[in-house]
Amino acid sequence: MIGRLAGRLVEKNPPQILIDCHGVGYEVDVPMGTFYQLPGLGEPVSLLTHLVVREDAQILYGFASAGERQAFRQLIRISGVGPRTALAVLSGMSVAELAQAVSAQQPGRLLKVPGIGKKTAERLLLELKGKLGTDFGLAATPSSLVHDDITQALLALGYNEREAAAALKALPADVEVTEGIKQALKVLAK
Repeated sequence: MIGRLAGRLVEKNPPQILIDCHGVGYEVDVPMGTFYQLPGLGEPVSLLTHLVVREDAQILYGFASAGERQAFRQLIRISGVGPRTALAVLSGMSVAELAQAVSAQQPGRLLKVPGIGKKTAERLLLELKGKLGTDFGLAATPSSLVHDDITQALLALGYNEREAAAALKALPADVEVTEGIKQALKVLAK
């Protein structure tokens, strides 16, 4: 089992990247959360990995954090959820957001992920209950709850999710909801 790769980032074609490890290029599929954290081309990169061996392929999945890899492993244990679906879930939401959706039993958050229908969302919530969150130190933090509230406010004001996410990146970590909305609107007005 390949557990970690460290090398030089050669290519970025979402969701796949190519890492050169001493002359050997490894194709690695990564969730979008990890993809956005990658350094520039030619820079050193290190990812935790999970190798999936099938009859017709060997596919390597890479993750920026241990929590993300653990969530991926929990997802693929669920009947009917393969690596591609697990990757889509982790691309559509952070691990903290997934843990929060599971603890609050909110299927609506999972329905926003492409390829996840109502029955799959309900099965994910049922099977992940008690397996994410405090078990892996992934429970939603107060700051992630504040960011969720700010995001929901921006969406209600007509901004799309990409604009809201970009505005959140410019905010300080300890911002309150009201002040965060004001600051996000200033960022988006530029």
